[in-house]
Amino acid sequence: MKSQRLLRWLFTFIPSPMARLLLLALLFLHTASAWAIKPWAKWWAKPDTLGLKYQNLTLTTPDHVQLAAWLVAPVAGAPNQHTTMVIAGSDSGNMSSFIYQARALAAAGYQVLLFDYRGFGHSQAFAIDQNRLYYEEFATDLRTALTEARRRAPRQKVGIISFSMGTLVAAKVAAAQRCDFLITDSYVASPQGVVAYYQRVRPERPTTLPAEAATYSQVAPRVNCPWLLIVGDADPVTTLADSTATARAARRGQRREVFAVAAGHMGAMEEMAKTEPEEDYGNAYVRVVSRFLAGQKVAKG
Repeated sequence: MKSQRLLRWLFTFIPSPMARLLLLALLFLHTASAWAIKPWAKWWAKPDTLGLKYQNLTLTTPDHVQLAAWLVAPVAGAPNQHTTMVIAGSDSGNMSSFIYQARALAAAGYQVLLFDYRGFGHSQAFAIDQNRLYYEEFATDLRTALTEARRRAPRQKVGIISFSMGTLVAAKVAAAQRCDFLITDSYVASPQGVVAYYQRVRPERPTTLPAEAATYSQVAPRVNCPWLLIVGDADPVTTLADSTATARAARRGQRREVFAVAAGHMGAMEEMAKTEPEEDYGNAYVRVVSRFLAGQKVAKG
């Protein structure tokens, strides 16, 4: 079904505004990992679309690039987690693609910082080759967001929750600077492995890597903060085997845990939400995150 036809169907046959928003978010989320960079210039919604209180921020990177960001407050009445989550998004869309994740986190009492990578959304323009898997500059952008989150909340825990391509830059940042925790959903264990997979399934469109990808295998061993790897067991690209191997490679003192869901790529939250009311979308997913951050085991079985 073409996207325009699907949108008309949503607004004709789905009477609830909240349901329409949720279905739109899921539509965008399903296109939010293209394995080649596809930024959107426009935000499809803002946090207050979902009733969230937030601040508009402008962040400046060390190389003087201006980034758009939203700082979302915990929902009133939620238990204060004294924790800020920095969301590192995927290779497609922009930060508005992740406002449902932000809402679920805020409802559980977390402060959330979303930002647009350079060349995405309302951040400063950046020349992007859409056949590139990622840019090293995106790690600079995430590092800037993490530093700003810590500056604004110096007495809180501050860490990263990341998705698809965002897991790649998140691991690089967590390995190089202070990060109180790392959560990866659909972790890229090997950029070269992703490129090889897509060379097999779509040889007509080669995916390229930056030169820095040659040393990416050295990143994971240097991530010393608690690390939760959320993965779909049917994901053919960022596989359960990859996340499991990354967790098993942990040395003494490195806490790593895998939480597998019967889902495909970036499908864990949606799968876990199937039994939730629409207004509670994402709560089950965030409960797993909260258990992990509280030091509890989350692995099934």
